[in-house]
Amino acid sequence: MDSKMPYSLLKENIKKYVEISNEELDTICSFFKPQIIKKKEFLLTQGDIYKFEGFVIEGCFRVFTIDKKGNENVLYFASKDWWVMDIDSFMNQKPSHLNIQALEDSKVFLIHRTNKLALYESLPIVEKLFRVMSQKALVAWQRRLIRNNTYSARERYLHFTRTYPNIATKLTDKQIASYLGITHEFLSKIKKQA
Repeated sequence: MDSKMPYSLLKENIKKYVEISNEELDTICSFFKPQIIKKKEFLLTQGDIYKFEGFVIEGCFRVFTIDKKGNENVLYFASKDWWVMDIDSFMNQKPSHLNIQALEDSKVFLIHRTNKLALYESLPIVEKLFRVMSQKALVAWQRRLIRNNTYSARERYLHFTRTYPNIATKLTDKQIASYLGITHEFLSKIKKQA
């Protein structure tokens, strides 16, 4: 990937969360390094310590765990203009419980933990940025938990495909079923009824 790749998508994403000067945006972006992740390649493997946070420029990732029986449980998918991370491993520097895998050839901007911490010290707006982002992410998790506990499997499927049509078209039925917490066979029945 060209190291001079434009940071316009990252800048636009940041501006969704905070009012910020162009100079501050340039400073923040200078700490992010471009990386290409090939299809099926892992950005993070369960048990490793996550030292980066990523912003997806192109492609799609799945963030998942593997339980003791070998079953995959998808927490979320990250596509263009999304952040991809394991916040627990990143912040606490503990082995991750997550895997982050590219579902297609993907491009990301990565920021190393030490660089993020340095930005916190040098630019106070960065703390506000990531605080607001964390709050919005927490709201999204809360809403998903509520949907998982109150929506039927069919309603969850319809919500997912309507809310994230660009992501849903990139996924296998098995991946969608894992995200919804249902079996592949049950998803097939739901799709026949939809």
